[in-house]
Amino acid sequence: MSNKKIPFFNREISWLYFNERVLQEAADESVPLIERIKFLSIFSSNLEEFYRVRVATMTRLTNLNEKAKALLGFNPKKILNEIKNIVVRQERKFDQLFQATLINELAQNRIFILNDTQLNVSRGEFVKNHFRDKILSNVVPIMLDMDKPFPELKDRFLYFFVKLSKKDTKIREKYALIEIPPNLPRFLVLPETNDLKFIILAEDIIRYCLDDIFYVFTYDNLEAYSIQLTRDAELDIDKNINDKFIEDLKSSLEKRKKGKPMRLLYDSAMPLNMLTVLVNKLKLEAESLIPGNRYHKFGDFIAFPNVGKKELEYAPNVPLKVHGLHRTESVFAKIAHRDYLVNLPYQSYDYIILFLREAAIDPKVSDIQITLYRLAENSKVINALINAAKNGKNVSVLLELKARFDEQANIFWTSRLMEEGVKVNYGLTDYKVHSKICLVKRIEKEKPVYYANLATGNFNEKTAGLYCDHSIFTSKKEITNDLVKLFDALSKRTVTKGFKHLIVSPLESRSKLTNFINREIRNAKAGKLAYILLKVNSLADEGIITKLYEASNAGVKIQLIIRGICCLVPGVKGFSENITAISIIDKFLEHARVYIFSNNGKNDMYLSSADLMSRNFEHRVEVGFPVLDPDVKQEIQDMIDLQLQDNTKSRQINALNNNKYHKNRLSKKTRAQVDIYNYLKTKHQ
Repeated sequence: MSNKKIPFFNREISWLYFNERVLQEAADESVPLIERIKFLSIFSSNLEEFYRVRVATMTRLTNLNEKAKALLGFNPKKILNEIKNIVVRQERKFDQLFQATLINELAQNRIFILNDTQLNVSRGEFVKNHFRDKILSNVVPIMLDMDKPFPELKDRFLYFFVKLSKKDTKIREKYALIEIPPNLPRFLVLPETNDLKFIILAEDIIRYCLDDIFYVFTYDNLEAYSIQLTRDAELDIDKNINDKFIEDLKSSLEKRKKGKPMRLLYDSAMPLNMLTVLVNKLKLEAESLIPGNRYHKFGDFIAFPNVGKKELEYAPNVPLKVHGLHRTESVFAKIAHRDYLVNLPYQSYDYIILFLREAAIDPKVSDIQITLYRLAENSKVINALINAAKNGKNVSVLLELKARFDEQANIFWTSRLMEEGVKVNYGLTDYKVHSKICLVKRIEKEKPVYYANLATGNFNEKTAGLYCDHSIFTSKKEITNDLVKLFDALSKRTVTKGFKHLIVSPLESRSKLTNFINREIRNAKAGKLAYILLKVNSLADEGIITKLYEASNAGVKIQLIIRGICCLVPGVKGFSENITAISIIDKFLEHARVYIFSNNGKNDMYLSSADLMSRNFEHRVEVGFPVLDPDVKQEIQDMIDLQLQDNTKSRQINALNNNKYHKNRLSKKTRAQVDIYNYLKTKHQ
C-alpha cells in the first residue's frame, strides 16, 4: 500500500469540520435555547485555541517553504488559505445563527439583548449609573498618535477601536483604543418591565457611555468597533528539567502574551477607512483578518444568564451511585474483592475523592503516588493529598507543568504541595506525562498490597461533571505490579518498557497496538472472528491509519467513534470499505478512550489516556490498561453499543466531510447520553 496514495484528511481541516459539528448543536432546534448559546461559546473558544496553537504552528512552517511541503506532504500556505475560507464561512453561519435566529428566539421567550441604541430613558439612566459606579474608573482610553507605533494588543483581550470626529468642520479626526477590563462582568441584567427581561453586554454599556469617557474633547461623533487579537501561543522553552525550569516556564508564559498575531477578529460593520488604519498600524497580513459581528470573545457566553424558564437549559442529571460502593464502608475492603467502574459524569466523582481521602487517613496506607495533568480551581484532589502528607504518608505527585494553558495553575499547585511536605516531580525532560493513574500502598499482614485508580480523564472534579470518562478501581496484581514499575521509572524522571499488561507510551504503545491489529488481520485471513472498535477523541497518526486500512482490506470489520479529528477516510474502495466512523456531539463532552479487539471472540478491551495521534505515541507518557473484570467489561460494552446505535446526536464521518446525521435502521429514537444515564440508573439501583 503506497503512502502517497493513502486517503488522508488533513488534520487541521478535519478539526474545523469537528468544530462545525459543535456549530450544528447550536443550530439544533431540539437543544434548549440557552444551551444553544453555550454551544456557540464552545465553538468560539475552540476556534480561538485553534488559532493560538495549530494556525500558529502552520504559520511557522510556511517559513520553510518547499522543505515544509516535502516534510509534511502538503503545502502549509495552501492549507492556511483553506483554513481561512472555511473559517470565514463558519463565522458567517455563526453570525447568522446568533443574530437572526437565537436573538429572535430569546425575544419569543420575552428575553431581549439590548444594544446601546435600544435603551429607553429609564433603562438608559440605569445603565449610566451602573457605568459611573462600576466601570468608569476601570476604563482608561489610549489616545493614539498615528505617527507613533501602535500599542501592543494583548492576546485574546477585547478592545474598542474608536474614531472621534466633528461634523461640518475640518478638524482632523482622532483615534483611540479602549481595553475592556477582563474582570468586568460581561452581562448586566436590567430591571424587567411587564414580565419582559432585558440583558445588556459590557461593551454596549461602554458604547452608550462613550461621551462620559471622552468628555474632555469637543468631538461630537464617536464611533467604537470591537476587535480581538489572537496570538501565537506555542511555547519555546528550554527542555532541561532543573531548578530553573519553573522560572524558565514563567518567562515563556510572559512571551506567549506577545506572540505573533494570528487572527484579528473585527466587527464587520467597521468602516473600511478605520479597518485600513488598523491593518496598517498592526502590520497584519490579509489571511489574519476575520470579519465577525459586534460581539467577540464569545467564549464568555458560556456564562450567559438564564433569566427565563428553567426549560431553556438542560435539566441537571442527579449523579448516580455505583452499586456496592458506600461512603460509610472502606473502599479498599471493597476493591480487594473486585474491580469497580465509575462512569463520569453520569456517576458521582465523589468516589475518587473518597478513595483519596480514605488513603489519607487509613493507618495501613504508607504511600500514595499519582500523576496530575489538569486540576480543578479549588481542587479536592490536592486537599486530600496534602492531608495525606500531614498524616505522615509518603505522597509523591508528578505534576505536569507543560499541560498547555494550565502551566500557570500547575506552577501554583506545585508550590502549594511542596509547602505542605508533598514530594513533587514536575515532569520529564522530553515527554509530557499525560497518564491518569494513582497507586496506593497498604501494609497488610506485614506485606505491601497495592490499590489503583486508572482513568481516561484527569483527576479534576470540575471537568468530571462535563466530560464522559471511565475510571476504574482495581487491586489486580497484573495491573498494580506494572504500575509499581512505571512509578519507579517516573520517580527517576525516565521512561521504561517491558510492561506485561499495560500499554505505555512512548516506548511500547505503537508496537503493542500494531500487534493487536496484526492479530485481527491474521484471524480474518484464517476465517476467524476479526473486529476492531476504537473510541478516541482524535485519530491522526498515519502509521496506525495505514494499518487500519490494511486490516480493512483483510476483511476486519472496524467501527470508529471519533469525537474530533479523524484523518482516516472511511468507505474508500480498496482502502476502507470495512470501516465506519461516527462522531457524537451532545450535552457532555465525549472524552473516553476505549480500544476493543475481537481476538477471535475473546474481546480484549483496553481503556487509555491516549488518543491515536503521533504525539501520544512518541512525545507523551500515556497509559492504556486492560479491563479484566467481566462485569466491568460488559458494562463498558453495553455503553459502547448504545453509542453505536445513536441516531440523534451522532454524525457520519465520511469522504464528503458533510457531518450528515447518522441514521441507523432502528425505528426507535436513540440518544446515547440519555440512554446511558437511564441504563446506569436501572443497573445500579
